[in-house]
Amino acid sequence: MGDDHSSARPLRVDARRNRERVLQIAQEALASDGLTISFDEIARRAGFGVGTVYRHFPTKEALFEAVLLGRIERFVVDARALATAEDPGKAFFGWFARVVEQASENQALCDMLDSGAGMRASLQDDLGRAVARLLDRAQRAGAARRDLAGEDVLDLLRGCLAAERRARARAARVRMADVICDGMRAKGA
Repeated sequence: MGDDHSSARPLRVDARRNRERVLQIAQEALASDGLTISFDEIARRAGFGVGTVYRHFPTKEALFEAVLLGRIERFVVDARALATAEDPGKAFFGWFARVVEQASENQALCDMLDSGAGMRASLQDDLGRAVARLLDRAQRAGAARRDLAGEDVLDLLRGCLAAERRARARAARVRMADVICDGMRAKGA
């Protein structure tokens, strides 16, 4: 990833602090403004010149990667860890609801999950396989509908994120993840 400095010379304390500030502000800016946020605006909000941002992240893509891809990688890791859970239905539906809850608060993360823009193909594949495995186990346990495929779940996730953001914008209390999960449950489960 673009934020790996293990092979580079260790950063000075002030440089490390500046880098962390850029990441913090970028995460907040991406959450509120999405992928359209500029380096100049991130630098302004952080209280730095744009050169400081470029020094740590030579491209906008490198900054987005540092902020967003780590979150998606954690979703994959969580899904993989839940693939051996004792209750496959609870694992599948719980994972789905947690991803919606966490991602719906971040416009850029929603954008990336929706379009795949900026996401490595290998990460998209990893996410798809992890979701398919969770779904398969939930289906075999009789908790999830048998007519769903992993791609259906990812499409439902994307749609749920958009609906959840709209509901939050109008201060609605409806939890879209609950509605979608109810629709994915097997009859009688």
